[in-house]
Amino acid sequence: MEEGYQGEIFPRGEENPFGTYFSGRSYLKMLTDRGVVIGNVTFEPGCRNNWHIHHGAGGGQILLCTGGRGWYQAWGEPARALRAGDVVVVPPEVKHWHGAAGDSWFTHLAVEIPCPDGANEWLEPVRSEDYEKLS
Repeated sequence: MEEGYQGEIFPRGEENPFGTYFSGRSYLKMLTDRGVVIGNVTFEPGCRNNWHIHHGAGGGQILLCTGGRGWYQAWGEPARALRAGDVVVVPPEVKHWHGAAGDSWFTHLAVEIPCPDGANEWLEPVRSEDYEKLS
């Protein structure tokens, strides 16, 4: 655990194998991989994932924020500040990103809503100039 970061509920896990799609370091600990897939994702300060879309009718993602401060943004909408206890329901086919605030670690559970034709499409990184405007 990094100095100054407290309150992790679930194990941090190893460096995220999907790190190619993140700006900064993140960590992933899969909590379940049967039925409903749930991963504990931890972002270092300033880390965020690329824009991405969860495809598949009836699918999508639910983010259960468990620690620190972060951001969520759907394409064409203003970014939403996140704190422990916040819940984000990401419908299928919505382009979005999420990650830590610039000065805070951030952790959430990523719950994949099961659907038979589900797939994740990774897109471009969030532009640094857009991210740095968030306060």
